[in-house]
Amino acid sequence: MRERRCITKGVSGPESELIRFVADPEGNVVPDIAAKLPGRGAWVSADRESLALAVKKGKLARALDGAKATIDLADEVEKLLAIRALSFIGLARKAGFLATGTDAVRISLKAGRPAWRIEASDGAADGRGKLDRLAKAIWGDIPVAGCFTAAELGQAVGRDSVVHAALSNGPQGRAFGEVVNKLSGFRIMDLVVKADENG
Repeated sequence: MRERRCITKGVSGPESELIRFVADPEGNVVPDIAAKLPGRGAWVSADRESLALAVKKGKLARALDGAKATIDLADEVEKLLAIRALSFIGLARKAGFLATGTDAVRISLKAGRPAWRIEASDGAADGRGKLDRLAKAIWGDIPVAGCFTAAELGQAVGRDSVVHAALSNGPQGRAFGEVVNKLSGFRIMDLVVKADENG
């Protein structure tokens, strides 16, 4: 993994932990979430505070020849990262790497260790708690993304809603993990309150 220098912190880190920005033809700073847009880029650590400082102190403008950065740039990054993460969920579903629904997730957990568990942020705590306990008993700690609503998850896989899902190891799981780790700098990952352990 190549390393890039964060213009805010002045230290280098792997690309998987930074966001690339470029200037569009109109002279505005735009996020390059996939790091594939042409032109000179500037890299900022993937968290809201680092990006806010880069905008406030004019570091992005200087790095990109005076390009203008809007105050809602962090919100735009969050939105684009969420869209990208959801797209990987959809791809995983099509490739057979995603289990959805309580029963399917339970079976998936017993069959092998998932790369991620995905829980709707607006799902019921009791149903979530049962899967938490099962996953903990079998595999210990498994990363959980609880930052999407049931409707968002459902839209990603072509359903009305999805509350519980398990993402298997594979290319989509790795790609999802990289994007979600960046998203964690802009959005709380785990919003569901766990059910009481004795419940």
